[in-house]
Amino acid sequence: MPPTISSWFGRLGEAVRSFTVAQRTIALIGAAAVVLGIVALSAWLSKPAYSPLFSGLQAADANSIVEQLRTDGVPYELANGGSTIMVPEENVYDQRLKAAASGLPTSATQGYSLLDDMGVTSSEFQQSITYKRALEGELAATLSAMDGVKTASVRLAIPEETVFSEQQADATASVFVETENGVQLGADQVQAMVHLTSASIDGLDPANVAVVDASGKVLSAVGVGAAGSADQQASDYEERVRGSVQQMLDKVVGPGNASVVVAADMSYESAERVEETFTTPEDAPALNESTETEEYTGSGGGSAGVLGPDNIAGPADGGGDGTFSSESTTRNNAVNKVTENRTIPAGVLNRQTVSVAVDQQAAAGLDMANLASLVSSAAGINPDRGDEVTVEVMPFNTAGAQQAAEALAAAQAEEAAKRQAELIRTLIIVGGIVLLTIIALLVYARWSRRQNREPVDFGDLEQVTPELEAAEPLAPVVRQPRTAPVAAAPVAPAPVLRQVEPATTAIPLPVPVSELDPQAAAAERKRAEIEALAGSDPERTAEFLRSLMDDRTPA
Repeated sequence: MPPTISSWFGRLGEAVRSFTVAQRTIALIGAAAVVLGIVALSAWLSKPAYSPLFSGLQAADANSIVEQLRTDGVPYELANGGSTIMVPEENVYDQRLKAAASGLPTSATQGYSLLDDMGVTSSEFQQSITYKRALEGELAATLSAMDGVKTASVRLAIPEETVFSEQQADATASVFVETENGVQLGADQVQAMVHLTSASIDGLDPANVAVVDASGKVLSAVGVGAAGSADQQASDYEERVRGSVQQMLDKVVGPGNASVVVAADMSYESAERVEETFTTPEDAPALNESTETEEYTGSGGGSAGVLGPDNIAGPADGGGDGTFSSESTTRNNAVNKVTENRTIPAGVLNRQTVSVAVDQQAAAGLDMANLASLVSSAAGINPDRGDEVTVEVMPFNTAGAQQAAEALAAAQAEEAAKRQAELIRTLIIVGGIVLLTIIALLVYARWSRRQNREPVDFGDLEQVTPELEAAEPLAPVVRQPRTAPVAAAPVAPAPVLRQVEPATTAIPLPVPVSELDPQAAAAERKRAEIEALAGSDPERTAEFLRSLMDDRTPA
């Protein structure tokens, strides 16, 4: 080992041995924290970034792809219950190409590519089924591209064409969608799915498209549409009307001082109605007109009599001549005809009732008639339909509101306490890290200062000391300590100054008249020797004094 490195390790060992127990403990904790931080940082930096390779996989396809990744030695991670496989970003495209070459995933819905594998010997039934599968695959891929949709599956029921139009059934479609976590499809998105599916299939009515989500909730029913069933439509209508009336009452009587309940009666039946209406136009000419006239001229003979009682002919009046005249007119006028075909879906509002309760304290000074009129207008009340509005004033029970307010205040206080505790914990951790860093820097600074100091050879001091002893003795100098004065004998009125000439420079030293104890005399003697040496070699004397100060400094 080179001498420089060995001397460095020797100095490091001496510095460590000079530490106290507390300093060694702090140094070990700081070193451990630094090592753990380096290890954690290295692990985080060396971890690759993962990207999805495939998502929405079946169990069989996921197993096959995982076996392929293990064979290639590619690291992977499973997510979403094993349906999503994550691999490092640099391996995504290579593994996708290898999976596609192996025909994976096999359960993935394909589109028009299914038609590429059909041969010339395919039957008409196979062609029909394959074409329907291609349409279903293309629709599923298109719906899966919508925001919030994880996977989608489409099933089409397309009847066979027939020459008898009365026996032709309507085409229907069912759409199954699985949304992302926490995503709920809105009415606009469901309506977009319905129209996209119906527009892609010839002769498919939007009302014949059913949409169901992964939780089993019907988003669009056949014959009803995206508005849902009659119950769902009634609930939506009640909530919409209640919100409008409640918003108005909150501004009139104040929040929490009024309660609104709306009950709507919806029709559960759907029907078709055909109505024809005829009207006569004014000042319109006749379409066609015909007139028939008959005339007979008699010879003057008497006419036959008329039948009397019991069918016995009576005598006729002899004054008639037998002349007959008749005229009839037939006129066809223009008539307006209106034929109206109406489809009445389920969910038509038959009747609604609105009940409003107002707190007695908040209703003081209010006109209930005006308030009922406002509620009727806001709810769209139709008296001809049988709608009713009831507005009553009564005292409210505020015990529940007070308990809710207390519970809310307690929850807020608990949350604030948790945040404060978390802040204190974070400050303690940060403070501990900062303190360990400062201690480590101080230890390193002290160790560096000691290592940078070279030992001083005071061999000349041994040579100078006999010469000084042979010369005229020096009077000791009394140095007062900084903390407390030294209790000694009374001091003489004036000090006596003597000069020592070790070389050419004279150093005046104050000498007290009082006698000192042996320890003080020895200390002053050593000081005088050092001052004598300082006159000849100031630099080495300064190094010697530094070493004495460091040796006396407690570790």
